[in-house]
Amino acid sequence: MSLNNDKIDELFKKHPKLDVTYTYGTAGFRTKGEVLDSVMFSVGLLAVLRSQKHSGKVIGAMVTASHNPAEDNGVKLVEPMGEMLAQSWESYATELANAGTTEELLKALNNVIAKESIDLSQPAKVVVGRDTRPSGEGLVAALSDGVKALGGTITDYGLMTTPQLHYITRCLNTQGAYGEPTEEGYYKKLAEAFKRIVTGKVKQSTLYIDGANGIGAPTLQKLAKFIPEEILSVKVVNDDTATASKLNLKSGADFVKVGQKKPDGFDLQPGMRCASLDGDADRIVFWYLNKEGTFKLLDGDKIATLAAGFIMGLVKAAKVPNIQVGLVQTAYANGSATAYVKDTLQVPVVFTATGVKHLHHAAEEFDVGVYFEANGHGTVLFSPGAIKAFHSTQGTTDEEKKALETLRALTDLINQTVGDALSDMLMVEAILVSQQRSYADWDSAYSDLPSRLEKVKVSNRLEFVAIKADTELSKPDGLQQKINQQMSKFKNGRSFVRPSGTEDVVRVYAEADTQANADLLAHIVCGIIFDYHGGVGERPRAFQKVDKEGNTTA
Repeated sequence: MSLNNDKIDELFKKHPKLDVTYTYGTAGFRTKGEVLDSVMFSVGLLAVLRSQKHSGKVIGAMVTASHNPAEDNGVKLVEPMGEMLAQSWESYATELANAGTTEELLKALNNVIAKESIDLSQPAKVVVGRDTRPSGEGLVAALSDGVKALGGTITDYGLMTTPQLHYITRCLNTQGAYGEPTEEGYYKKLAEAFKRIVTGKVKQSTLYIDGANGIGAPTLQKLAKFIPEEILSVKVVNDDTATASKLNLKSGADFVKVGQKKPDGFDLQPGMRCASLDGDADRIVFWYLNKEGTFKLLDGDKIATLAAGFIMGLVKAAKVPNIQVGLVQTAYANGSATAYVKDTLQVPVVFTATGVKHLHHAAEEFDVGVYFEANGHGTVLFSPGAIKAFHSTQGTTDEEKKALETLRALTDLINQTVGDALSDMLMVEAILVSQQRSYADWDSAYSDLPSRLEKVKVSNRLEFVAIKADTELSKPDGLQQKINQQMSKFKNGRSFVRPSGTEDVVRVYAEADTQANADLLAHIVCGIIFDYHGGVGERPRAFQKVDKEGNTTA
């Protein structure tokens, strides 16, 4: 069987490529929605080939730009079990997206078919979902044309969160073993599992959730209808999905995490328990005011440590044999969090390069793998062996039986396909209810080291090569030694530099014993990069100048 070149040509001409170079990165393709039409067509083509590579299994396509502003959009492909697109296929996505003519496109398609030994007679099934961005509907239409160009079938699930699309993809490919492949099936699975854990326990006060004026707001409101008010009370703030410009505007998980401040729409008072979703509801952070009126953030590190400690305790209480719980972090994880997990919780920690796909794969190496990025994107993975052990183990005491039932419920409550803000919200709430803990008590487990995240515009980010899970640089020559020299001058000093995956900037992270020192260390490293390693544009005043001996200058 061969490609229908005429049909491909006909549909490709409906979606001509613009004079833009596209790259499939960690978050898939992401840029201004107005320049993505041709990209969506090419992704539709690739989705068909990926489905055929998997012998006709369903491939998901999510049209979203997550925490970006409303004018942006993007798309990423989802593997049959709900995981991110295989990294080896990212280059194919980039090659197809940059084909400017039918001839170039056909060459790129035949390249994938030959290299991957794809049987074009296999059926191909694709499912697609989108967030609330105005450009989404038209981009889904372009993606559908790509699927049709190669004879695949596509099912449009319309508006839904990114995690729901991942969930449905996995459900379809497991013939319902993971759950019912519908929006309502998703709500029922999470709600029933949550009820199994918290029913009969004293509920927490109302949880105020910032919906970022995105798809997570109406989705949460639907989910809440499946959970009785007497066990969970939630109030959704920032739920205006009708006004496109409000999406992620001064709201959402990224705004709160980066700014360390409350979003618009909140009259924040001490005692209020709050959380923020992002625009497609795949990440969440929690926050509150302490008794002194200081804003306090409970980010991905705090969520990960809470989950790891709770699950480790359940495994011990249930006396399930041979279960290893592990935590996966990136270099952005706060040093205090890492120390707390290793020294206090006695949970092993491994580090990976930045990007959910790296954390997800590392977490699969444990029986129970907990992973969260500091931005609030993460989940918990349970191996088939662990799930089997939770169900086959017979508790002999009430404590053991109770712990086993909670572990079994957690495997249903936690969306194991991808980070899921709503699932993670229920997980955190279930843990806090079970332990009867307040936000302040949760927060007191350890204190974050002060940190600073900056970025420096450079002439060529590709000159910066990160190694050792992004914690060090091998290139440019000598830069890592300069960073090490500066770190040694500060108590608890830690800093690393990594290139952006999408723009010509490098990101600089620093930690130290005080906020002033963390700021200073970050600004010294920024200054070194700007002055000696290709900084462009106007030199920011905050960047500290350093002489060739490593001393700061006025």
